[in-house]
Amino acid sequence: MDTQGLPGAGAPLSSKFLSGGTQNEIYLLTRGDFQCVIRIPPAKAPADRDAGILREWRIIEALDGTDVPHTAAVAVCTDHSVLGRTFYLMGFVDGWSPMNMKDRKWPEPFDSDLDLRQGLGYQLAEGIALLSKVDWQAKGLQDLGRPDGFHERQVDRWTSFFEKIKTRELEGMDVATDWLRNHRPLDYIPGLMHGDYQFANVMFKNEVPAKLAALVDWEMGTVGDPKLDLAWMVMNWPENPLDRDAVKAGYVDHFGMPTRDKIVEHYAKVSGRQVDDLDYYLVLARWKIAIVLERGFARAGNDPKLLAFGPVIEQAMRNAAEFASTTDYKHTGK
Repeated sequence: MDTQGLPGAGAPLSSKFLSGGTQNEIYLLTRGDFQCVIRIPPAKAPADRDAGILREWRIIEALDGTDVPHTAAVAVCTDHSVLGRTFYLMGFVDGWSPMNMKDRKWPEPFDSDLDLRQGLGYQLAEGIALLSKVDWQAKGLQDLGRPDGFHERQVDRWTSFFEKIKTRELEGMDVATDWLRNHRPLDYIPGLMHGDYQFANVMFKNEVPAKLAALVDWEMGTVGDPKLDLAWMVMNWPENPLDRDAVKAGYVDHFGMPTRDKIVEHYAKVSGRQVDDLDYYLVLARWKIAIVLERGFARAGNDPKLLAFGPVIEQAMRNAAEFASTTDYKHTGK
């Protein structure tokens, strides 16, 4: 902190654990009047997490000066003699996370005022819409991903991944895989994408009406197709947000939220991208999340949290196959 010229030199440094697991740990650092947050892999994390940390750093650094709500890029350190791992410091976000709600209740006034609650959904959509507009080439992110041939690689890449971790068959996978091999989006405009976009990975400001404070957790960030972020966000969005049974199944309460069509319409308006091919992305998102989560389930052992993914994965793949079999989307890209 001293070598980077950060405030508070000479004052005592204190830390407070905020969150973390096997991949990363996050602490609030306070030195005098200055606060920031450190994101660092735990000591026993795989060595490639250091590269992942640098990847995340490049993204949040690139977001400086854009309209995307984000944590400020403060400093990065690759010298293992400091803390034993590569880490970075980012700005402290004074806000709240949907993952910290008690009993799935939105903080007031969003819990009791459904009109205000709608703004949470629109803000969520706006976050990735703004992200899709970032000039990733001007920001020097040409080598962050492999945007050329993105959709051509998806099936082979993830089926190969699945074969490496496979411990069981997933009903519907053959149907969804075959459909994806034979369909393509109407257009493809490469852009910066989050990779795991949902309420769990954003923070809101402590103000009314709803306003995003930051997009967080960039572990899967890349340059690819931003519309996959949109599908990832809405693939489990209830058809009728006023149906009590439909909105209680997830980790947040969607009751009173905008309909999925309204959310998608807002994304299209802000991003400037067409969304007529959303069905393609919904099949891809459901198919992909089943494969991604299967890795954790395959390694679950006796871990109840990972074992709980089992039926979720099965349902996601069945949903992908059912949607592929019933959609009237026909574009093959030929």
